[in-house]
Amino acid sequence: MSRLQAKYKTEVAPVLMKEFNYTSPMQVPTLVKITVNVGVGEAVVNSKAIESVVAELTRITGQKPLVTRAKKSIANFKLREGMQIGAMCTLRRKMMWHFLDRLISVALPQVRDFRGLPRKSFDGHGNYTLGVREQIIFPEIGFDEIDKVRGMNISVHTTARTDEEAFRLLELIGIPFRRN
Repeated sequence: MSRLQAKYKTEVAPVLMKEFNYTSPMQVPTLVKITVNVGVGEAVVNSKAIESVVAELTRITGQKPLVTRAKKSIANFKLREGMQIGAMCTLRRKMMWHFLDRLISVALPQVRDFRGLPRKSFDGHGNYTLGVREQIIFPEIGFDEIDKVRGMNISVHTTARTDEEAFRLLELIGIPFRRN
């Protein structure tokens, strides 16, 4: 069991149960999955870019990502339907907890001028999305090994019904939010 998962079971869940007056432990919100998405716009002209993104995402997440394809053709971008344009990885259970632990304790402190994550990135249904501008904040990626600095979107999906419940859950888990 991950350190973060043990913290959730022993500390976070009881606090949430008291704060939101849940009658059953099954009502307490929890994490469902984390999706990591990397868009590669340059893959239209350079097909090798997808291979390097897949290799980097495999190192970061610990599992092989799915290569995403274009749904529509867009002539202005020289994009055809079915072309490879990105990679995404869905993490669940043990891999999800380990990734979130590394994100909070190792990767986010590596961000330059980090003052916390914005509180406004909730979607209204209890899910949180953050953007990372550089993949080199993860220790698995060496600066010398990359061909280009790329960003990624990380979405944390919860069972919370409201943004307030999800915010409190993520705050208690240890995600560093900005102070108002």
